[in-house]
Amino acid sequence: MEYKAVVVDVDGTITYSDRSLDFRAVEALRSLQVPVVIATGNVLCFARAASKLVGTGGIVIAENGGVVECGRVESDTSHMKECEEAFGFLKRHFTLERLDPEYRKTEIGLRRNFDVERARELLKEFPGVEIVDTGFAVHIKSKRINKGTGLKRIAEMMGLEARDFVAIGDAPNDIEMLKLSGFGVAVGNAHPEVKRVARMVTKGEYGAGVAEAVGEFKKKGMLR
Repeated sequence: MEYKAVVVDVDGTITYSDRSLDFRAVEALRSLQVPVVIATGNVLCFARAASKLVGTGGIVIAENGGVVECGRVESDTSHMKECEEAFGFLKRHFTLERLDPEYRKTEIGLRRNFDVERARELLKEFPGVEIVDTGFAVHIKSKRINKGTGLKRIAEMMGLEARDFVAIGDAPNDIEMLKLSGFGVAVGNAHPEVKRVARMVTKGEYGAGVAEAVGEFKKKGMLR
């Protein structure tokens, strides 16, 4: 099968663990003729900047699927009230540092300086909300929104289907995206849960893994 697009995570996939850009990934993604979509848990302005730096076409999934942009911006803010209530509840138990509150519209981002597992236990009182730890930030988000739902929507906006995409990622918040895509790839440094759902696990880590996967797909005629 020849895939029609690629969707790729940012932190830990096309960047190193210190969040610096891995140019092996940039070179590989720029070599593709098919559209490349940036997918991140970060806010829209970050996603746009990452897209420009990588040299892709400006089609992005931000806030773990809560915000998508393909010619126009769509944001699902319908679950934000419940996320705010969960955040207020957790503030009674932890000192929390909120990330980008002025820009984040569909979920809540937190610095990773508290006991995430205890927070998950406490949030069982909020069945519609989950905590996702990407290794770079902690997200309080609706269970109904994820990078998979974001991929499905961005595919519709592009006139494609989710199975037309190769998806590449490393963290638990990439799992739904990999599962819904036509072919899911985990880079070598990926979380064990991500490797379990991926159809390919690269030997290379970070950008080297992205370059390895792109090279394999192009060699087999599965990507242009």
